[in-house]
Amino acid sequence: MRKLILVASMVVLSACKPAPSTTELATESAPSATSPAAAEPTASPAPAPAPAPAGDAAEAAKPEFAGKVWRVQSSTAGEPGSTYAFLADGTLVIDSPHGTPMYGKWSYDDGKLVMTEEGVAYPTDIVALDAGSFQIRSHNPGGVVDITLVPAPDAPLPNAPAK
Repeated sequence: MRKLILVASMVVLSACKPAPSTTELATESAPSATSPAAAEPTASPAPAPAPAPAGDAAEAAKPEFAGKVWRVQSSTAGEPGSTYAFLADGTLVIDSPHGTPMYGKWSYDDGKLVMTEEGVAYPTDIVALDAGSFQIRSHNPGGVVDITLVPAPDAPLPNAPAK
């Protein structure tokens, strides 16, 4: 969805042209109705894509929710106060205030998030994501679970388990 919005924005922006100054208006000559330029509209070329940042390509493609610790604010099946960490290597760490951390996996491909807990993979919709909130809807085997997460800047990013 984000790619679609980006492409639509680029199309709209490439069609925009700033208004000419009065000096430019005075020096431009309008094409006559019989000239080829008047018969065919001109299109400005699309802007060149921004260069990818230097460094690891995986890091550049990392989704916004990854590499952060998120705290459960509300959930239809989880414990508020639990934390979710989506590590850059695809490890998912879920830690509750009254238990031991659970390690799973996550993947994000073509805008689709899949979470794997206890060996079971299930699709997870990203309902909303911004700097202050991450809302997901996981389609677990036991039913749909809605979770609202908020940043947990006080919680350190955990390490992946040793292999």
